[in-house]
Amino acid sequence: MSTVTNIKSHRPSDANEWQMRVDLAAAFRLAAKYDWHEAVANHFSLAVSSDGKSFLMNPRWRHFAKMRASELLLLNSNDKSTMDRPNAPDLTAWSLHGRLHAALPQARCIIHLHPPYATAIASLAKPDILPIDQNTARFFNRVAIDVEYGGMANTDAEGDRLARLLGNKAIMMMGNHGVLVCAATVAEAFDLTYYLERACRTLILAYQTGQALHILSDAVAEKTAQEWESDREQFNSHFSEMKSLLDDADPTYKE
Repeated sequence: MSTVTNIKSHRPSDANEWQMRVDLAAAFRLAAKYDWHEAVANHFSLAVSSDGKSFLMNPRWRHFAKMRASELLLLNSNDKSTMDRPNAPDLTAWSLHGRLHAALPQARCIIHLHPPYATAIASLAKPDILPIDQNTARFFNRVAIDVEYGGMANTDAEGDRLARLLGNKAIMMMGNHGVLVCAATVAEAFDLTYYLERACRTLILAYQTGQALHILSDAVAEKTAQEWESDREQFNSHFSEMKSLLDDADPTYKE
């Protein structure tokens, strides 16, 4: 029977890295709160170096609801010995996040999840997020779609394929799998994930009526998406408010 990796706490002396750890740990706790997680699976990572190759990621088989800042692993995508260590991360996490951080330095924070509504949409023959309201319009023409799922993402080749497919987009609907969200900060990545899941929920509820969808015109959908992008302060405030709720309920994510 598999055993959970023994997790050793680590608090760096660098204040910036510590704040990154706190923010990433908060994102894990919030993912558990919103039921986006899958037991001890799925992974988040956050680049701490300018080239993106040194990054934080959750340890193997640690439940999101228990994540602490000091427990996050500090990894480097160029370190070929990573998977030989006693505290090696999950292989699928290393194959995906390691290769994405190596290839896409702009993808500072990477969230990979199987949230229920987004995963349901990703499992459709056409996993497009159709612009039927303000939230769904946020993602108009801004999502990469992968329809070549071939099993667990447990090789460098698969990570490299997904990096090429993602390109300069921030979001990928991973067909028959889940979602991938990339952003410059944890706050922005969390906000995108939050609204992506809500957009997919709205779309599924609309599909369930059996009535024809009233899809926005391309011009209106694009205008709405640009208006979302122009409001750069909302996601910071959103994440700050979410962290304050965590502080009230259980601030141990900061440890």
